[in-house]
Amino acid sequence: MLNVTVVLLDDNYASTALGPIEVFHSAGQLWNVLRGDEPKPLFRVSVASIDGDNVTTPYGISLSPQISIRDVETTDVIVVPASGLNLDDQLVRHRELMPWLTEWHSKGAYIASICSGAAYLAEAGLLDGRKATTHWAVAEAYEKRYPNVNWRPEMFITEDGHVLCSGGVYASIDLSLYLVEKFCGHEVALRCAKALLVNMPRRHQSGYAVLPLSRPHSDEKIRRAESYIDEHFARDLTIDVLADRVSMTPRTFLRRFKSATGRKPGEYMQSLRITIAREMLENDTRSVEAVSRAVGYDDSAFFRMLFKRHTGMTPGEYRASFAGSVPRVSR
Repeated sequence: MLNVTVVLLDDNYASTALGPIEVFHSAGQLWNVLRGDEPKPLFRVSVASIDGDNVTTPYGISLSPQISIRDVETTDVIVVPASGLNLDDQLVRHRELMPWLTEWHSKGAYIASICSGAAYLAEAGLLDGRKATTHWAVAEAYEKRYPNVNWRPEMFITEDGHVLCSGGVYASIDLSLYLVEKFCGHEVALRCAKALLVNMPRRHQSGYAVLPLSRPHSDEKIRRAESYIDEHFARDLTIDVLADRVSMTPRTFLRRFKSATGRKPGEYMQSLRITIAREMLENDTRSVEAVSRAVGYDDSAFFRMLFKRHTGMTPGEYRASFAGSVPRVSR
């Protein structure tokens, strides 16, 4: 039986701790009980806070640990939840966590974070030179703060050197099932997922992200070019055409566009087309081929490939997940 320690932090989102507790507790047990078979627990779950005291969620719910982190005598897996958005304050408040994580990692334990909990792993140096992910909305800030980490914010789950990360609050379920599958096999994880009525682990989060096409900037000519692209996104707009619209040489335009937006014009155009295609798939019933043509791609096979590269899903999978349920993206 494997030992799992789920850490509670002040201001943590309850589900990012409770989700893993329930998945690991259910593995080998819940399916068996529902089927009338003998339960065979596969994980022993301990719940610890920094000092052994209760913690309070951002919405006022109190969570009670069993022990403090210093009372943990043996563990194979440690799960760190997502906690408050004021990162500097959280890191100071939970400063004892980082050396404790480093110590257990050096002993061979797997260290796993949920959503913004990746910051604690990064602060401890456990993510240096490793792949990692986090919630798409904080990814850019984390990339700047922790440049030695190979951030992969399009992924729901990353694993590198006994260190795992997941993106988003409810990715706690994905990560927990991923670990159940890793340690106990696919069949156990599948039965656990079926018993809990949840899906097997997702791999990408980019389909959920609503990111700006470019960062804020004050280059008026490039803003004009962006407006022109927004209005004529389905056309074949070359660098020469765009540069001419704002009275620049192609070379100068390319340099200034990349400097202002953080993207090359072709990358900007691709992202815009995929954003619009996502809206179409969410809000109307036209075929994937029709959506492809509407955003400027006559080759629907190329469009499908590009769409999956950006979102981690095929157009059909994206429509099945989001049609009628996601607000329109403002451009």
